[in-house]
Amino acid sequence: MKLYNTPKRAVEEFKPITPDEVLVYTCGPTVYSKQHIGNYTSFVYWDTLLRALKADGYGVKRVLNITNVGHLTSDADTGEDKMEKGARLEGKTAWQVAEEWTADFVQNFQKLNLLEPFKTAKATDYIEDDLELIRTLKNKGYTYQIDDGIYYDTAKFPRYADFAHLDVEALKAGARVELNPQKRGITDFALWKFSIESSKRDMEWETPADLLDGDGPHMGFPGWHLECSTIIKRELGDTIDIHTGGIEHIPVHHTNEIAQSEAANGVALSNYWLHAHHLTADGQKMSKSLGNGYTLDDVAKRGFSYMDFKMWVLQGHFQSDRDFTSEGLEAAHVRLMRWRSTAALRWQTNDTLTDDASKDSGLYGVPGLVLEAVNDNLNTPQALAIVDQAFNKLAEQKVANINRRSLQELLEVIDGLFGLGLLESTPDIPGTAKQKILERNRARDAKDWTRADELRNEIEQNYGVTLRDQAQGATWEYTK
Repeated sequence: MKLYNTPKRAVEEFKPITPDEVLVYTCGPTVYSKQHIGNYTSFVYWDTLLRALKADGYGVKRVLNITNVGHLTSDADTGEDKMEKGARLEGKTAWQVAEEWTADFVQNFQKLNLLEPFKTAKATDYIEDDLELIRTLKNKGYTYQIDDGIYYDTAKFPRYADFAHLDVEALKAGARVELNPQKRGITDFALWKFSIESSKRDMEWETPADLLDGDGPHMGFPGWHLECSTIIKRELGDTIDIHTGGIEHIPVHHTNEIAQSEAANGVALSNYWLHAHHLTADGQKMSKSLGNGYTLDDVAKRGFSYMDFKMWVLQGHFQSDRDFTSEGLEAAHVRLMRWRSTAALRWQTNDTLTDDASKDSGLYGVPGLVLEAVNDNLNTPQALAIVDQAFNKLAEQKVANINRRSLQELLEVIDGLFGLGLLESTPDIPGTAKQKILERNRARDAKDWTRADELRNEIEQNYGVTLRDQAQGATWEYTK
């Protein structure tokens, strides 16, 4: 497998830490409201990564976090906590909002047929780990305290700018206003924020006295960046194989993760970093305020399935900016229906011991080509094109000449790599329907076109399939 490794800005051959198990961490959702499709787009890509690793024979231990505290509305450690803001808007507690939208996310995750993580980690379950990491960093001289919290001094970490190729001097020059004049440096970030005494928070914890510089006690809460470092350390160890997220995480969130983890642990946080690019909608940045923050519920209201959306995601590369449109979703639906119709052909042909080997449907070697494409930096568009080409050749053949076993094996590989549920969603039709099809064939042979049309309509109405008459014979396909 080859993957584009963000810090190297190059595609590299993947070499795991150990041959038995690949350690993967995915930055998960902040559960202050319903997730839009941009969030799920990246999760589909990372699901493909996991499936490819498994297909390559690796064991995979993957942790996905749930940010349910500490994610402020500004990357500059200012503004309102998104959880507290969501609670205020909904008239609920932050705990209630977190529970509601976590459940919604998990439900949609399952509906998209995404592989279940080894661990789904809620940030609020790791507060003691957060405090211990801060303690380690303080003892090593990386922290300082100001009025609103405990901060990480990025000047103490010389490699801070390397990961994102940041020009810190340009950041200083471009800063019109220093948002917090007490900060020593513009890139310094909060490890632990103090609660505002005049405003009671739903989620806050007492700051241990040994972490304070003589002033306290303070109630507080962890910084957003801190939670990922502590979850990784507890669940996966000091160094992992692959860390995934969005490109918006590169300059701040992931840069800060690296700084605090590597300063505390003395080793690399992750050997490979993968980042999915942005998703726009109708040519504009996806935003609730613009009315284009589409959700999976919106997709369903348009008459499309979760698998239609998943197919749409797979049609693009994770490193390409994508624009979500109704036309694009319709094209994905058409493609998926075509694939399902091809999958249905396995019920319309039979292999025998004598002729199985003589049937060459053009499918031999295709599963390997599909996996090879995915292994090439998760090139799902190329993988789908290979499947299309194979299925198009299959459509040109007589059904009787199709090698059923080869088709079945290819479908298993497709489902294994993409989780589209082709096998599960394409059941055989009942024997009564097949009898009607045979009766219609006889009517056509007798040139009784009126009876043939009557039977065709009856089959479509009663069994949810339509008939396609071709030179090589009639086949049935699903209507929905």
